[in-house]
Amino acid sequence: MAALSVQEVLPPTLDSTSEPPSLFDGTTRLYINYQCPYSQRVWITRNVKGLQDKINLVPIDLQNMPDWYKEKVYPPNKVPSLEHNNKVIGESLDLVKYVDSNFKGPSLLPDDPEKRKFAEELIAYSDTFVPEVYRSFFRDAQTLAGAQFDYLEKALDKFDDGPFFLGQFSQVDIAYVPFIERFQIFMEKGINYDITSGRPKLAKWIEEMNKLDGYKQTKVLEPEKLVEYYKNLFLKKA
Repeated sequence: MAALSVQEVLPPTLDSTSEPPSLFDGTTRLYINYQCPYSQRVWITRNVKGLQDKINLVPIDLQNMPDWYKEKVYPPNKVPSLEHNNKVIGESLDLVKYVDSNFKGPSLLPDDPEKRKFAEELIAYSDTFVPEVYRSFFRDAQTLAGAQFDYLEKALDKFDDGPFFLGQFSQVDIAYVPFIERFQIFMEKGINYDITSGRPKLAKWIEEMNKLDGYKQTKVLEPEKLVEYYKNLFLKKA
């Protein structure tokens, strides 16, 4: 099981007026945005492995990004990225695996070959799940997104030795939870749809996820703003 993590004081967000940290000085830095679900994946990984003292958070303002981030840190100019061992790597799912493999802390993949194979399938499927649910908001969300949540409900039924996708908490849960968190908030408030209705496994999974300290620290702080943002993005008529 993932380690409990300590509550930390989060650093302020850096914008175009901010000076860069002392880059490539041996410090490991995770560049994120506090509102970004892709960043949240790696942030959760860091927390549940108890790496708050090993990996420094560097939050970036995506609406007013500092020039030095693109020029000196990560030319693709997006988050998350990780500065480690004098190199910078990106892509959230790759970083989840990298942090899990290259740092101490509880492993976030089981030894069981069947579970590892299923983990690969589910993590790969997240690249289908996320855009399909987003696309559904432009059309018939209850039907189209509902089919995606049905897929997760079935996946959660595969192993009965715990409430998570592989029974015990793993990289799979990390891949999905930032998006399910946002989808649940928006679909309930924005289109009056409860993603857990008729899906007891998904409801239990969300309940258990909300007990994990390393995840709770990363959750959306202002749900009302998220709902308003999504409404403007998906529900406003041209």
